[in-house]
Amino acid sequence: MICVTLKGQMNVFFFRLALLVYLVATVGYLVYLLTMKKEAARGAYYVLLVAFFLHTTSILARWIEARHTPITNLHEATSFLGWSLVVGYLILEWRISSQQVLGAFVTPVVSLLMIYSSLCPHRILPLPPVLQSFWLPIHATISILAYSFFILMACAGVMYLLQERQIKKKRLTGLFKRLPSLETLDRLNELALKIGFPLLTVGIISGAIWAEEAWGSYWSWDPKETWSLIMWLVYAALLHERLAVGWRGRRAAVMSLVGFGIWVVSFFVVNLFIPGAHTYVEWHG
Repeated sequence: MICVTLKGQMNVFFFRLALLVYLVATVGYLVYLLTMKKEAARGAYYVLLVAFFLHTTSILARWIEARHTPITNLHEATSFLGWSLVVGYLILEWRISSQQVLGAFVTPVVSLLMIYSSLCPHRILPLPPVLQSFWLPIHATISILAYSFFILMACAGVMYLLQERQIKKKRLTGLFKRLPSLETLDRLNELALKIGFPLLTVGIISGAIWAEEAWGSYWSWDPKETWSLIMWLVYAALLHERLAVGWRGRRAAVMSLVGFGIWVVSFFVVNLFIPGAHTYVEWHG
């Protein structure tokens, strides 16, 4: 009994510590955005890595305690989304340097997700039979990783629109000097799409296979399935326009924000307020 209690305390302890350090990293990146001091960016980056390590420890501790992949309720899913967002940011920053300004837009989102997760019920409940499946870690993990890249697309899209506005108004100081070039931001947007869309596709396919095992049907037009399909169509259209038509710049940035809006509905509104086959007591905590 004492061991179980300690495990639960360790899980929550590392989660709260990670949240605190994410907030420190956010402040560091915002200081960098305001001052453009490389020391602030470097410090914020290392603080972010510490927060990521603590967050990873929290997820692993909860996994051990729950004895299943900790992505089965809103607290766990939102926490894992924040973790995935950091993974995505590190990948994009490694592939296409954004001068770490992207961190000033990503870390506030991560912090907000962690704060929201901290407000959701933390308790671990037994899994319902339908979730006791081999497909749970595959479908849920891949889908949430896809979502993280769509959020990164939205961040790059916001930055693009801000930078474009500065250029049109010929304000070539201040924010203009702090943000990456339009070309770099468009490349960030495109790379995030090329990673996120295949992940979403695999997530939907694995979900359909799981649904057939659980309910005897690959597709039932459940609210979650419907909104996931809408989201897939939006990002498929954007990828097609990029590859076939040559869409770049503003159109792609705006489309990224449209896709992000649909994701918000799919992830939060549908799961919280629209009953369906994907809604479980455990999701509400």
